Amino acid sequence: LPMTPIQAALLGILQGLTEFLPVSSSGHLVLAQSLIPNFSQPGVLFDVVLHAGTLVAVIWYFRKMIFSLNKKMLGLLLLGTLPAATVGVLFQSQIEFLFSNPKLVALALILTGVMNWLVDSKNNRQQTTKAVGWSQALVVGIFQAVALVPGISRSGSTIFAGVVQGVKKEEAATFSFLLSVPAVLGAVGLQFLAYGSRNSVETANYLVGFLAAAFVGYLTIGFLMRMLRARRFKVFAIYCFVLGLTALLTSG
Repeated sequence: LPMTPIQAALLGILQGLTEFLPVSSSGHLVLAQSLIPNFSQPGVLFDVVLHAGTLVAVIWYFRKMIFSLNKKMLGLLLLGTLPAATVGVLFQSQIEFLFSNPKLVALALILTGVMNWLVDSKNNRQQTTKAVGWSQALVVGIFQAVALVPGISRSGSTIFAGVVQGVKKEEAATFSFLLSVPAVLGAVGLQFLAYGSRNSVETANYLVGFLAAAFVGYLTIGFLMRMLRARRFKVFAIYCFVLGLTALLTSG
């Protein structure tokens, strides 16, 4: 049975909610799709279309900052993008295979929970001067590459990588979101080159999912920034622990 528009919209909403919250959107998509009878997609094309929707949300939310980036920040974003780009190109098929393993996703969600817990444990008052520099950008980029594993939150792991290096939490979050732009653009390009011309793609459903992800994603970014300021990442940590353990116990 083909995916229905309602299922596409619900998956888009799920992507919009979970892409920016540090709970792993890819992990949620894997677990949700495993509950849809006979769900299939060419490669991970539908997942990438949903990520393209949340990419639009990032670009619109940070549009003033993006259009006024200086040369140094562009260089930092390029450096931070290189690890995930390299891993994504060299190991594309192996990464796609991981999306069919709910047990691995469950373990990765628990690891994401640990990182979220540690973000709240850092005292932001000790981080009033440190901005993202070259070494910080590289380490954040390495964590973004690790987050290609479904269940490892891209936003959660990259914010964690910034904060543990002494970067202010809000600056770490902003850099994380900006870093998602080239990463997702690359993933979208790779998937469309590989699968986009296939006749089996359900264009209308993909568009529904894309729009839902973009709209909900935009609303979620502001919510995350407020949670970060209020030191509420432990809420996301507990959520990841519960979901990960539940998925682990029910995945057989």
